Parts: sequence; C-alpha cells; structure tokens
Amino acid sequence: MSAMERLSRRNVLRGMLGGAAITVGLPILECHLTGNGDALAATGQGLPPCFGTWFWGLGLSQGHWEPKETGDKYVMRDHLKCLAPIKEKINIYSGMQIFLDGKINQNHYSGAQGQATGMVSKTGSEYSTSIDTMVGDFIGRGTRFKSLEAGLDGDRKSTWSARGQNGLNPAEISPVALYTRIFGSSFVDPNAANFTPDPNTMVRHSVLSSVSDYRDSLMKEVSAADRQRLDEYFTSVRDLETKLAVELEKPMALPGCKVPDSFSEEDVGSLLDQAKQNHRLFAKLMTNAMSCGQTRIFNLSMGQGLGSLRKAGEILTYHSLTHEEAVDPVAGVQLKCHAIAESLMDSFRELVQQLDSIKEGDKTLLDRTLVFAFTDHGQARTHSMQKYPIFTAGSGGGRMKTGMHINAEGDAATRVGFTLMRALGMPLGSWGTESNKATKPFNELLIEA
Repeated sequence: MSAMERLSRRNVLRGMLGGAAITVGLPILECHLTGNGDALAATGQGLPPCFGTWFWGLGLSQGHWEPKETGDKYVMRDHLKCLAPIKEKINIYSGMQIFLDGKINQNHYSGAQGQATGMVSKTGSEYSTSIDTMVGDFIGRGTRFKSLEAGLDGDRKSTWSARGQNGLNPAEISPVALYTRIFGSSFVDPNAANFTPDPNTMVRHSVLSSVSDYRDSLMKEVSAADRQRLDEYFTSVRDLETKLAVELEKPMALPGCKVPDSFSEEDVGSLLDQAKQNHRLFAKLMTNAMSCGQTRIFNLSMGQGLGSLRKAGEILTYHSLTHEEAVDPVAGVQLKCHAIAESLMDSFRELVQQLDSIKEGDKTLLDRTLVFAFTDHGQARTHSMQKYPIFTAGSGGGRMKTGMHINAEGDAATRVGFTLMRALGMPLGSWGTESNKATKPFNELLIEA
C-alpha cells in the first residue's frame, strides 16, 4: 500500500466526535502532493492558502521609497534596499490614500483602521471586524487556532485584528508564551506511539457544548443589538469548542511536522533591538504553526504609531522623533527616523524569507500564503493619509502575480485588501464604506484558477 493510500487526506482531516463531523488541520506531507508540490495528489485540489497581516507604525520617508517605474521592471529605491532579496516575492503599492469623508483624523488610528476594516469611524470605539477575521472565516476553519496575534512593543493592544465590536484580539507579547500555547502540553505529538485524550479537555468540551445548547433560548430574550453581540460571543465559543474537539482526536503520524526547539525568555519591551529579536522568534513560531496545520491566519505588529518603540540610548520614542527630529538639509529626510524605518523593513524581509524557508514539495509555505503589510500614515511627520506605502508578499497558491509595482495615485487603499480577498476566492462585490469602498480589484495581479 502506498503512503498516499495509508495517509489519505480525507482520512487525516475528517473524523467524528459525538456524532459531529470534525475537521482537523494537519501539515502538508510530500506524499499528499503532486510532483511539483502545488496540489494534492489524490484530487488535484490546490493546497489550502494561508493569510497574514504585518503592521509597522509611522510609514516611510515619503519621496524616497516609491519606485519610479511601474510593472515588473521597476528599480528598488535605496530606502527599500533591504527588500532587494525578496523583490520577486512581493508587490509594492504606491499613491493610495484613506478618505476621511468629513470625519476627524484620529492620528495613528484612522488610516490603519481604514486599511484593516474598510471603514473610518467617528470614534475609536467603533472599530469592527478586520480583514484577517473575514479571511479566516473563509479559509481558516477547522484549525486548532482561528488566528494567532503578536505585538512587538510589549503592548497586548498592539494589534489591528478584531471580530465584530467586542474589541481587539489581544496580542501575545512573549515568544515563550506563544511557544507554550502552540507547542506546550496541549499540543499532541502526531508521531507519538500512544494517544490518550486529556480528561480536562474532555470536561471543558462538554461544558462548552452545554453553553451552546443554552444559546437559542437566550437569544429570544434580548434586544437586536445584544443578539448581535451574543452571536459574536457564541461564534467564539463554537471556535473554542472546535479547537477542543481537535485536541480530543488522535492525530495521524506526521513526519513533516517538526516542533521548533524551545528557547529561553527574551527581554520583552519597547527597545527596537528587543522588538526585532522577538520578531524573529514570533515569525518562526507562526510559520511552524501554519506548516503543522495549527492555524492559517496570523497577525504580527511591530508596534503602534503612538507606541513607545525606541532605539537604545535614545531618549525620544520613534513617534516623538517623527515630530521633533529636524530634516537633514542634504539627505532631505529625518536621518534617525529614516534608519528606524529601514530597520523595520528588514524585519519584514525576515518574515517573508522565513515563510519561504518552509519547503512543501518544490514550493514553499510562502507560495501558498498572502501577507498584507500596511502602516498608519503615509508621512508620520504631517499625519498624512495619502501616498501610503503598502506591500503584499506571496501568491496565495498561485492566485496572484508578484514582483510588481502598482501606482494607483489617489485611489482608496482598500483596493489592496479587496484584491487579496478576491485572490483567495472570497465572493465579494465590494469591500469598505463611503469613499473607501473598493469595487475594482487590481485585475492585473490576479491569476484565474
């Protein structure tokens, strides 16, 4: 019997628990792939795509990063020279903006909110469902974790991921804590000879099932607004119930799933060097989690624009520097800010290369992933909502062209997120509200299945 017959993808992924069908996310093994590594051998069906967001605050030095050429023949500007090794793996978008439509510019918030949710609110309390959650509902079901979030400036609020109006999904700030969460005691070694369900997990699963049974009667007794909030809550309960159900299933042997080595706690704080070191650890953990089928959605944030990120020995935070540092008359930029921005871009390069290092046949995890990288302002010094630097990485399983520069002067920046969702097959005719409503993806980037 062949390996493909012994490890049928259907048998690996589907099981029963108490009469309910359970879908279990597992890593892609070579025996599941066609010769070129881009499809399942049994059915020819494409590998499941992954999606992630990567946020950095305070933009780039305007006028120094935008390529002068468009299309695939562009020349990388010096401000982005660290991205040269991944030039063919990414797309650069320039010229776009977020429209306020008469609302007050909530500095370091409105622009990021517009790109992450498709809308700009009057106040910070109206933040709602973000693009990663929408994508996760479409491609991320059946995995142990609906999504994973991490913040690199020591602040658990350093994230733009949210489901409904119940608040931001808290970011993990400790790599060791995330390692324990993914690969700790609840992680079942797929190559272990024996499997015994955790009794505590069985009890928790039973309790959650009882809570879900109470849902229908409770929903009849509350207002329409409360029904919406309760529906969001019960969605989270169902996600947790599915996660526990996955942990109760005996996994098949998975030689392709390698648990990363444990490591000691790194310093968590707002220093740039701390953030960059922890970013390397978080990037590795999240790519390993995806390659092992634990999740398909991740969110990494290098810190909020109003946060306390700073270089060692520097009194002023990065945010304060964008307003206090003088523009060098020769270079035409704020030199310290310029250097910090380039250092953050180098972390983006590391993430893309980490994704590209996970081999799947003759392709990589990056090849079936789409990463959306965005920032809060086009020009931090002036709190500009125009000319945003935006990047995407990966092709989402051959669904998008890469190596391109798109200049869409004056268009809504939401066109990027809309394009990514359309590339992933989401049946959307538009995304966003008011002037930020995107109805036309960048068709020149999309590849028909």
